[in-house]
Amino acid sequence: MPEPTSSSVPTDAPAPVTRTKTSAYPIEHFVADVDETPVRATDSAVTDAAPSSLWAEAWRNLRRQPLFIISAVLILAVIFVALFPGVFTDEPPNENCLLENSDGGPAPGHPLGFTVQGCDILSRVVYGTQSSLTVGLFATLGVVIIGGLIGALAGFFGGWVDAILARLGDIFFALPLILGAIVVVQLPAFQQNRNVWTLVVILVAFGWPQIARITRAAVIEVRNADFITAARSLGVSTFGALVKHAIPNALAPVIVIATISLGTFIVAESTLSFLGIGLPPDVMSWGNDIFAAKPSLRSNPMAIFWPGLALSITVLSFIMLGDALRDALDPKARKR
Repeated sequence: MPEPTSSSVPTDAPAPVTRTKTSAYPIEHFVADVDETPVRATDSAVTDAAPSSLWAEAWRNLRRQPLFIISAVLILAVIFVALFPGVFTDEPPNENCLLENSDGGPAPGHPLGFTVQGCDILSRVVYGTQSSLTVGLFATLGVVIIGGLIGALAGFFGGWVDAILARLGDIFFALPLILGAIVVVQLPAFQQNRNVWTLVVILVAFGWPQIARITRAAVIEVRNADFITAARSLGVSTFGALVKHAIPNALAPVIVIATISLGTFIVAESTLSFLGIGLPPDVMSWGNDIFAAKPSLRSNPMAIFWPGLALSITVLSFIMLGDALRDALDPKARKR
């Protein structure tokens, strides 16, 4: 007989069943009812919620950091002392200075004692907060504006613009901040008009290259991002894309460096005043108080201790705030 071909086999024939040898012991499966295992609420996902922005996520992380809370409280306290010095002392800083109280210890109404000139130490420390904080704040604001603008232009446009601005920044970056300020402040134009604002101008002139470098690197990272390309394709100009999209997305590292730089500029002002070439002696500042108390270091060390303590706490607060902001704004450096 002819062998049946494949076409002669019915297509609806059942597939052969392969039987395997089972174990001698029966296998029991226990399956819970669906009603006994409800889906937990944690397994559900909200898909229509708006994603958190970088700043919202950073604020959520900052509120849980003790370092941020401590530094913020200290900075707010320093700002309050600078704005309302009369709350802490009724004694004018440059008045009622009697030589009979020279290097005197604590007395009623004068809990920190007296300077070598017989002035109240508490009053001078409290009123010195204004000058030191003003120099640090406006110097930081100036370097962020000038350095941020130069760095953003260099990083976004590149080419010859980047070459010129980067080399200009290298020239100023090679000059140390304190050394450059010492040289410039000796010029007659600055020597005869020493005040808070001339000192701010000098610090800004030598302090902007660091911010410029940070901003340039941050803008280079985002200038080729998809949202920049999308903005340009929708008709946004090059300068508009820089201002509206590139700079806002490059602000995180700039804010961190600016916060730390504020403490650096306060130290720079105190250093120049301690050398006698910063603020004039009639201006209240922590650097001037430390310089004035230098001759009486052995006989009355408290005259140097209190302004030095105020300076250290303020600078340390801004450094701690910068570290907390870095951990919150930089995902790579964020503490787990």
